Amino acid sequence: MSNPTKPDIIVVDSASLLQSTIDAAITETEPQTQTQTSIPSLFINTIQRINLDQKHNPLSILTLYLLPKKTIYLIDISKLGTESVSTVVTSDGKSLKHVLESRDILKVVFDARRVSSVLFTLYGVSIDGIRDVQLMELGTRPGSKKFLAGLEGCVLKDGRIFSEAEIQAWKGVRKGVYSALRGGYVEIFDKRPMRQDVKEYCAGEVTVLVDLFKVYDAKLKPPGEAFWRNYILDTTRERVRRSRDLGFNAFDARGPWDSESIEEAIYRWNDDVMDSAMNPEETDDDRWNNHIMEEAMNPEEEDYNDYRWVDDGPTSCRDIINDRDYDDYYSD
Repeated sequence: MSNPTKPDIIVVDSASLLQSTIDAAITETEPQTQTQTSIPSLFINTIQRINLDQKHNPLSILTLYLLPKKTIYLIDISKLGTESVSTVVTSDGKSLKHVLESRDILKVVFDARRVSSVLFTLYGVSIDGIRDVQLMELGTRPGSKKFLAGLEGCVLKDGRIFSEAEIQAWKGVRKGVYSALRGGYVEIFDKRPMRQDVKEYCAGEVTVLVDLFKVYDAKLKPPGEAFWRNYILDTTRERVRRSRDLGFNAFDARGPWDSESIEEAIYRWNDDVMDSAMNPEETDDDRWNNHIMEEAMNPEEEDYNDYRWVDDGPTSCRDIINDRDYDDYYSD
């Protein structure tokens, strides 16, 4: 949004376009292409089809923003079919599922619970290599971390990175789509050819993620923020893992941490730092930039609290359709 030129938008509605999209995503995110100091190249979002009779609504559009190419790909799952997620389409045997599950292809999302839950439940995709902007905001936010922020709340709170005109235009597109949904036009995301306002909506949801990521990433860069960098990564992975559980609620609004769990995590972190100081050959790598070293600490073995996840505003179709109470939410 803050860039002077808008990214190109390509509707991916054929096997050949899907192949070129996956090839581009893999090429632009290879280790030699993406340095440790650069931000991730891939920003993603999911748009689900609205069917009030179904518990799990299938994907309508999967949005991929490939930053190096400054191109937003709107993968038309409604037209390509559900099998397009796992079907091998590249000459070297790669699929969209490969991109989503690869730990080496870093992917930025807002609220990993939702993306992970729908992809795993309906398509058997176990996403990996995730950076969650919602948790980055929570970790860098001073004061209470009781409630999660919605995407619009983050944009408004950190609005200095956007012009007022950009914010109003972005909000206007969202308002138009949400108004259509509230008015009963639940087929809006499945209308073909794809509506212009839907294209702009999908593009806007991933475009703002780039700027928000930069803001929170800068706050997490100083050496003194090493604890939060790693704590956010560990929590993100646990968040994704729990989203695969049967009956998981991806729409809770409370954050994953309270003061007690944070103090306990800091205590463990300080113990690790002390051990590393006494055993230099076993130093703890900062996994924020070096994603390959994320496996050095196995979050499966951590003593995590019972996380209760909550949403704070209309950041997905289900937020609009469900009759939910937002009075206690942090934003949106």
